[in-house]
Amino acid sequence: MRKLMIAVVVLCMAVPAWAAQPQTEDQKTLYALGALVTKQLSVFNLSADEYEYVQQGITDAAAGKTLTADPEAYKQNINTLAMARMQAAAQKQKDSAKPYLEKAAKEKGAEKLASGLIYQPIKAGTGAQPKATDNVKVHYTGSFIDGKVFDSSVQRGQPVEFPLGQVIPCWTEGVGKMKVGGKAKLICPSDIAYGDQGRPPVIPGGATLVFEVELLDIVKAPAAAAPKATPKTQKSKTGSKK
Repeated sequence: MRKLMIAVVVLCMAVPAWAAQPQTEDQKTLYALGALVTKQLSVFNLSADEYEYVQQGITDAAAGKTLTADPEAYKQNINTLAMARMQAAAQKQKDSAKPYLEKAAKEKGAEKLASGLIYQPIKAGTGAQPKATDNVKVHYTGSFIDGKVFDSSVQRGQPVEFPLGQVIPCWTEGVGKMKVGGKAKLICPSDIAYGDQGRPPVIPGGATLVFEVELLDIVKAPAAAAPKATPKTQKSKTGSKK
């Protein structure tokens, strides 16, 4: 919540809405700052009417006027509002995903696991099957249920490597069912993805995520360096240490 408070304070310092379009690098930096803070405020899911009060607070603070509501006094209220809006938004995401999840579970070849993961094989692999303790090398594309891509190693042209036991539960379980050379779609309800908190501003709380994953390899972890042998103390014929 501290970050949200910082975002609100920074927003009060943003350029006025009536400012000319940015031209210099400094002006563009300020403009980008305003856009960034607006994304951070998206957690509040403000209506047009509510946003007018936010703008009024910005205007009054920028003009040095006596504030109707002091930010320090209302810090707890702001945090409470943020939590309530986040929970409501997460529930809305979950509710909207239910028809998609039900349909996906019925598709040919799909397997719905006890965790809620829906596993849809695309191409069978013929290599080894990874364990949670293994490091794996994969190509993937992550999208929302509307098809919008939010992350893709394929688009970057660079596969990623990671310990399979240190990623979201959906990946640990789903990639663990694959064999090297295989490809599958992992449909991950929020409970086994990023939960109600999500990863703002990219992944909203409660979001169901869809990943197409290709398992390229199981990567052996580098062997730990062997400890150096401690040289034994040599003794002379007389028994004294050298």
